[in-house]
Amino acid sequence: MTEGRLLDVRPAGRHALLVELPDAERTGDLLAELLRRRAAGTLPPVEEIVPGARTVLLDGVKDPEEWARRLAGWDVPSRTEDDGELVEIPVRYDGPDLADVAARWGIGPDEVAARHSSYTYRVAFCGFAPGFGYLTGLPAELHVPRRDTPRTRVPAGALALAGPYSAVYPRATPGGWQLIGTMPDPAPLWDLTREQPALLTPGTRVRFVPEGGTGGGAA
Repeated sequence: MTEGRLLDVRPAGRHALLVELPDAERTGDLLAELLRRRAAGTLPPVEEIVPGARTVLLDGVKDPEEWARRLAGWDVPSRTEDDGELVEIPVRYDGPDLADVAARWGIGPDEVAARHSSYTYRVAFCGFAPGFGYLTGLPAELHVPRRDTPRTRVPAGALALAGPYSAVYPRATPGGWQLIGTMPDPAPLWDLTREQPALLTPGTRVRFVPEGGTGGGAA
C-alpha cells in the first residue's frame, strides 16, 4: 500500500457520519480499510457501512464525536495494483453497443475486446442490485456516457460501461449502460448458498478474459 490522505468527515443526523472522498478509487480504499479493521476487531461499533461513488455513510454510530475525531486522523493508504483477491471473469465481447463504444474510442469493434480486457479493474463499491459491483480502472479517455434511452430489460450477464465504471449485470433488470459483452454464466455473481453471496466485493480485483469471437449482438 502507498501513502494515503486524510479524510473529510461530516455529521449526518444524530447517529451517523458521512465521509466524502475525491473519487471512487479513494472510496474503495476507505471501504477496504473499514472492513479490514472490522475483521480485526479494531473498528468502533457501527451498525451499517453504506458506500457510494464518492461517499461512505457510517450509520448507527454510538459516539459520533469520538468516531469523527478518530476518522479525521486516519491516513488511509491507497492500495497497490496487486492488493486484494483476483477474480477472472470470462466474457464474450458481443454486446449491442459494441460498435458505438468502438467509435467513441476511435477503434474498430474487433479491437474493443483486447482494449477493455487489457486492464485490471477493482470493485469500488456495490449497489443497484445484489451482486452488482462498480468496477474502476478504465482510463479516463475510454469513459463513455450512459445511453440516452435506457433499455427496459438488460439480460443477466451483460458486460456494460457507464462513465468511469465497468460492470456485469447479475440478473435481468432495466438499465441505461452501454452493453459491450456477455458473461456466459452470470450465476456465480450472486449465490445465496455461499457464505459470501456476492462474488464481487469491495476491494476485489477483476480481470476480463475474452472468449472466442466478437461482434454485434441483439438488443
